[in-house]
Amino acid sequence: MKLVFIFGSAAVGKMTVGQELAKITDLRLLHNHMTIEPVIEIFGYFNSAAINRLRQVVFEEYAKTDNYGMIFTFMFAFDMQSDWDELEHVKDIFRPYGAEFYHVELVAPQNIRLERNVTENRLKNKASKRNVELSNQLLLNHDNNHRFESIPGEITFENYIKIDNSELSPEKVAEMIKEKFCL
Repeated sequence: MKLVFIFGSAAVGKMTVGQELAKITDLRLLHNHMTIEPVIEIFGYFNSAAINRLRQVVFEEYAKTDNYGMIFTFMFAFDMQSDWDELEHVKDIFRPYGAEFYHVELVAPQNIRLERNVTENRLKNKASKRNVELSNQLLLNHDNNHRFESIPGEITFENYIKIDNSELSPEKVAEMIKEKFCL
């Protein structure tokens, strides 16, 4: 089984690239808001414990299948050890099943991400982002409080690519990922 991690800062295009990659491979997509939105709908607020438990169940059950693989998108704060630990935790779920891991870091400047923060696809798939003023403020707060872009040499994972997708279509980025990792 293949597990493709697509990570980066808010509104960098993780979900959209994941959607395109799923279209051209046999990989299934679990973008982070597929677990966030139902929890917000049920609880009325962002409940990280419930979101993490829901993801845990999905990962555990998916790892047992004979599916080709999964794409998982998420924000990765490189300055937070807990994010590094969570990535390893997810890998630990899949390791007993012989999974292969692929890492894709997407980067784009803040002004482009603020433009992407209001795209039709994003707002359609992420109800919690429809309050654009709040969503923009969260994006800015995240950028001010954490580092979502790796520094040279920081990522030592086998099967890793960093893509500046500022001027690239999601389809082109998906093709690049598919080619790089022979998916």
